[in-house]
Amino acid sequence: MKTGIIGLPQVGKTSLFQILTKAHLSSSAHANPREAHVGVAKVPDDRLDRLAALYNPKKLTHASVDYVDVGAIGQDALKESAYIGHLRQVDALAHVVRVFDDPAIPHVGEIDPLRDIKNVEFDLMVSDLGQVEKRLERLEKDLKKMKTPDLEKEFELLKRAKTHLESEKPLREMQIAPDDKKRIRGFMFLSEKPILYVLNIGESTALGKELEEAVAKYKIADAASRPNSGATAICGKVEAELAEMSDADAAEFLSSYGLTESGLTRLIRTTYQLLGLISFFTAGEDECRAWTIPAHTRAQEAAGAIHSDLEKHFIRAETIRWDQLLEAGSEANARAKGTLRLEGKDYIVQDGDVTHIRHSG
Repeated sequence: MKTGIIGLPQVGKTSLFQILTKAHLSSSAHANPREAHVGVAKVPDDRLDRLAALYNPKKLTHASVDYVDVGAIGQDALKESAYIGHLRQVDALAHVVRVFDDPAIPHVGEIDPLRDIKNVEFDLMVSDLGQVEKRLERLEKDLKKMKTPDLEKEFELLKRAKTHLESEKPLREMQIAPDDKKRIRGFMFLSEKPILYVLNIGESTALGKELEEAVAKYKIADAASRPNSGATAICGKVEAELAEMSDADAAEFLSSYGLTESGLTRLIRTTYQLLGLISFFTAGEDECRAWTIPAHTRAQEAAGAIHSDLEKHFIRAETIRWDQLLEAGSEANARAKGTLRLEGKDYIVQDGDVTHIRHSG
């Protein structure tokens, strides 16, 4: 699953990408603002860390999210095939919005996060509308030659999408049936992708309170509450300092601001939720590991996330909630207490399940 980091120039987008993914970009990379950079961020998970403390495994593997820094957005950029190609390939968007005030870093006009959000959203919708109109023209010609149920359904769906976009509403807010979603999947519409607004605020002595209140203070709550949307706040300057520290120093630094976790931890977790993903765990002396699956996944399909053979030869899933396992102190104790359950192939795996797959392979 990939999340594209987008935003206007000078908002702290590339800095955020580098802090998130610990990527070191060369000076030549900065010279080409349209070049896309891909990196991987570990999903912090206290539950997995606590399981690892119980098992003391040889290996600890967290879930991860891929981030793509695609360069500053705008109508000109969205006309470039390479730029839009990178953007279409991502599953969700993280729109970094500048809130910090720094005379050393230029900004066009006054700092106005709501205006910037609306402008970028408008650009995404204009790009999608152009694509819809082009396809409708083609479909009209094809339907004159030969009418088929598939073409007619696509035509009606795209006409509805056109009306929706013309009313200045992104496609992520349009109700689309699962069959119709498959029908338009190939278009990879930009305004259809789930979006997370990331407010990049300035440093202050009351940073904990500022981060907590930022979404309401800058009037982003309405945009964030819409379908397939969310919002969080970070302070890029503080995150850059934290990235250079040891875990102990970082914890002390955060507590001085009245914080228990970094903004990046919240951002990664919110991205994960926005993508509709959950984690289940496998735990043992060799490895404790988080596995990423979509919410509402059946046990047999979840087994396939570990290995395709486990899905094919699935018998049962031995399952327990992570906190119940910690409380029991061991699988043997959990089995004796009856909290370790055997589930069939249709069991819906829950976020935080610790699972061992029984199979015939």
